[in-house]
Amino acid sequence: MAARAFSRSVDAMRHVILEPGAAPYAEGSCLAAFGNTRVLCAASVEDRPPPWLRGKGRGWVTAEYGMLPRATHTRTDREAVRGKQSGRTQEIQRLIGRALRAIIDLGALGERQIRIDCDVLQADGGTRTASVTGACVALHLACRHLVATGAIGADPMRGLVAAVSCGIVAGRPVLDLDYAEDSTADADANFVLTDQGMLVEVQGTAEGAPFSKAQFNRLLALAAAGTEGLVAAQRRALGLDAPKRKR
Repeated sequence: MAARAFSRSVDAMRHVILEPGAAPYAEGSCLAAFGNTRVLCAASVEDRPPPWLRGKGRGWVTAEYGMLPRATHTRTDREAVRGKQSGRTQEIQRLIGRALRAIIDLGALGERQIRIDCDVLQADGGTRTASVTGACVALHLACRHLVATGAIGADPMRGLVAAVSCGIVAGRPVLDLDYAEDSTADADANFVLTDQGMLVEVQGTAEGAPFSKAQFNRLLALAAAGTEGLVAAQRRALGLDAPKRKR
């Protein structure tokens, strides 16, 4: 197997930066960088739920995802110019929304909606996983804002959620694929896990030959270790204390 970018071992993440408050006008925001991938996540609070939830006594969290025209090596048209979103875009923003709703009490949120905009500034693989990880920080900050302004009485967040990609490259399971690895992988998968190590979603595909259960279990183990590190980075960004270990 060729050397990985950033001189990484197969079980190493790229350098991760989670910068809270990167979009100061939003109620919550975070710039998430996984190596050369950079995603700006901004959470906006709307004091009304979607129409289908009005009068139900609970709120909603949803996400929108997009890539800037020069996020990649060649320019791509904005989807607004094309007149419709691609299937990939719709899939990714639904994934982000599901991940965030797994860690929030929608009843405690009240009849309001929080929209998370995830805009890819630069893409080098793992844009959806960086989006989930950064969006979680933005959502936490937006909920803090609601508590601080007295809009809600208690923080509705029940934990953290992070995501990471894994794949089989040149026959070896590796963690956190960049674009060069993702484009040549024999198999790739995206894992979304909570800070308690619980699975929220798994997306896995054999790009070449089918892969074994043993290989999948290795990918899962890599993802569990990777998201543990991402959760630690989220805690630092949010100023949260690390949980006490049980003796």
